[in-house]
Amino acid sequence: MAIDKSGTKQIADNRKARHDYFVLEQIECGIELVGTEVKSIRNGGVNLKDSWCSIDNGEMWVKGMHISPYEQGNIFNRDPMRVRKLLLHKREINRLFGKVKQEGLTLIPLALYFKGSRVKVALGLCKGKKLYDKREDLANKAAARDIERAVKERLK
Repeated sequence: MAIDKSGTKQIADNRKARHDYFVLEQIECGIELVGTEVKSIRNGGVNLKDSWCSIDNGEMWVKGMHISPYEQGNIFNRDPMRVRKLLLHKREINRLFGKVKQEGLTLIPLALYFKGSRVKVALGLCKGKKLYDKREDLANKAAARDIERAVKERLK
C-alpha cells in the first residue's frame, strides 16, 4: 500500500483487468460500504480479480468483489460477495450506460484506494482483448525489458 503526493493510498489493483481489456476511459467513483467492510479493507482483505459492474434501474452496482469478513466484526459482518452500490451522478451513469449498450464495452473496477478517509473505486470503461492482442502486449513488454537491460549494460 503506497501513499502518493495527492493523499491517496492504494488498497487493491486489478492487474488481470489490464491484461484482459483495453482501458479506454477511467472514472473515479465512491462505493457504499458498511463499517466492518471498511475495517477489513484497511487490513487489505479485498480482491477485485473477477469483479465487474452493471447498471440496473439507473443505479450502478459492482458484482464479484470479495471483501473478507472483519475478524473482530461478529454479527455486523456482511456477506463477502454481496453486491455493492457505486456512487456516481445520474448524468455519468446514463452516459456510461449508453456507451456500454451501443459500443459493447464493459465496466470493470481497476483499483480500490483511500482518498482521505473515503474509499474510492477507479472504474474502467474497457474493450475486451483478443488472444493476439495479449501476445502482442507481452512481446512489447519483453522488447522494452531487453532494451532497458542493453542500455543498462552499455552504461556500465
